[in-house]
Amino acid sequence: MLVNIKVNGTLIKEEIKADLLLLDFLRNHGCYSVKRGCETSNCGLCTVWMDGKPILSCSMLAARASGHSITTLEGVQEEAKIFADYMANQGAEQCGFCSPGFIMNVLAMDKELTNPSEEEINRYLAGNLCRCTGYMGQLRALKGFLNRDKEAK
Repeated sequence: MLVNIKVNGTLIKEEIKADLLLLDFLRNHGCYSVKRGCETSNCGLCTVWMDGKPILSCSMLAARASGHSITTLEGVQEEAKIFADYMANQGAEQCGFCSPGFIMNVLAMDKELTNPSEEEINRYLAGNLCRCTGYMGQLRALKGFLNRDKEAK
């Protein structure tokens, strides 16, 4: 089956097998930030954006992404670097395995929500698992990042 998927701004036209997962398609095309974790749509490691909205690439067939735009961490390096600095300053970075999916959700949250409450943040990030931290450092970094415009004034 022929798919046309725009990945980080580059159109990829390719014959694929009908059962190819989007996660595997992306990794086959050098997007190694997209990671395989639980394979049950519960950990968030495979989070990417489809047309600007976060999705779990381990539970979507690549064929369903045909005609859509997919963004991975490789496609948002500048924004990701800004948030990564907040993580490092809070000592929230541990092994880094969960970071790409977490960062993709944080950047999407930054675009979608205005001044989110802690409950909204927790609900938005409910599917992101980190086995290294207690989430407090990540939450401090996230709040600092979301409030960076206020801090600059």
